[in-house]
Amino acid sequence: MNTPEGFDDFVATRSSRLLRTAFLLTRDWALAEDLLQTALARAWEAWQRIDGDPEPYVRRTIVNTYASWWRRRWRGELPTAELPELAVTADPETGLDDRDQLWRALGRLPRRQRAVLVLRYFEELSELEVAETLGCSVGTVKSQASRALAKLRLDETLAPEGMPR
Repeated sequence: MNTPEGFDDFVATRSSRLLRTAFLLTRDWALAEDLLQTALARAWEAWQRIDGDPEPYVRRTIVNTYASWWRRRWRGELPTAELPELAVTADPETGLDDRDQLWRALGRLPRRQRAVLVLRYFEELSELEVAETLGCSVGTVKSQASRALAKLRLDETLAPEGMPR
């Protein structure tokens, strides 16, 4: 089979940005690469039918594929014989603990709310672009973002030390 015209250039120029979106959703580089590969394969099949910029189509495919993977995979806890040790102090130089806590807090959000925050604030899409990507109204994007941010504000793990909630 021949590669559709412009597909190779699209992959070369936009893959890194799309991979970042996939990573922010999955929080795992291997899964993000699989997710992007799946989305690009679907885009390749539909390439002749895509009008205009193909990035929104591929981004929506990433989000929809992520959602279907989420529904299929069990995300429960696994028992372990040993409990992990808790960190004694945070490393002020790198802020790794703060970022880790943020990743964990994002991971606790419902799938739709996490997708809205990733697309809106990490990918810096407008509310309209997020709505088009997710196939919902701008009002839904606003309400999902508001609810997600409210949950993050109330998350005890994100509170600065010594600051009550």
